[in-house]
Amino acid sequence: MTYTANLWLFVTLLFGIIVIPGMDMLFVLANALTGGKRAGLAATAGIMTGGAAHTVFGAVGVTLLAQLVPTVFAALLYAGAAYMVWIGLTLMRSSITVGTIGEARGRSLWRAFRQGAITCLLNPKAYLFTLAVYPQFLLPQYGAIWLQALVMGVLTVLMQLTVYGGLAVAAGRSRTFLTSSPRTTIMIGRAAGLLFILVALATVWRAIS
Repeated sequence: MTYTANLWLFVTLLFGIIVIPGMDMLFVLANALTGGKRAGLAATAGIMTGGAAHTVFGAVGVTLLAQLVPTVFAALLYAGAAYMVWIGLTLMRSSITVGTIGEARGRSLWRAFRQGAITCLLNPKAYLFTLAVYPQFLLPQYGAIWLQALVMGVLTVLMQLTVYGGLAVAAGRSRTFLTSSPRTTIMIGRAAGLLFILVALATVWRAIS
């Protein structure tokens, strides 16, 4: 697989991750609805900061394992693929729905940013997820790990800006869609689950071929 194909695979998975209605999406939506578009964008910026930090964590972890303990790195790749399959199966079996959100009120932009960053940074599942996913895509044969991580980090924050920023700008319609279309949000989650499984199988096939 070429580096370009590898990157497209990452972008596809990244979109599937971010578009799932979850904690980050609801946090942005809640801020946009209670504090307006600017509060929603401030919350998005906080989550983007957390996403960038997770990229640094993943890059450092992958670099150390690849250079110091190659055997553990290889094991982590397979363990990560298995974890991604488990996530995918969980999403496909779950029923993701979104409840209603309270009425609008004043909200500090700094508070929205800070809470978004802290919530993202203190999420232990995010670190586990990073260690599972990044070894699938940060591979020594594609060049310097730090440069690959930089590209992936930029793509991550841009995807967050596109999805969550779009929600913040169109908060009213977003809330109506998410709360009145439970079947659609369930289908989004299940489609993302299938995507997780396919990407995991593709990375394992790449590793053994």
